[in-house]
Amino acid sequence: MAFNATLETNNDTATITLSGELDASTAPQFKAEVEKAATQGAKRLVLMMQDLEYMASAGLRVLIFTKQKMGASADIYVVGAQEMVLDTINKTGFNQGVIIQDEYSPL
Repeated sequence: MAFNATLETNNDTATITLSGELDASTAPQFKAEVEKAATQGAKRLVLMMQDLEYMASAGLRVLIFTKQKMGASADIYVVGAQEMVLDTINKTGFNQGVIIQDEYSPL
């Protein structure tokens, strides 16, 4: 399945919907969307991962970059991640730096 990352911004919340396989060849597309969200001043980043089938280490590097780019005060939500993707996030300990949810409801 082809990778896709789309960004929507609403007030101070940026939502990136990810689908397909996130690997070394597709990570730059994800990183570009993160950079756009950060330059738009988002304080909350919601990563919709229901349709993300696979995430390689390159995807994790972008998640680490995301945390740095958004700043320590920004909240990053990982929403609806499939078991394989969630397992990768948990095994690396990155689950400590994000908020993992099955569903996202704006405050």
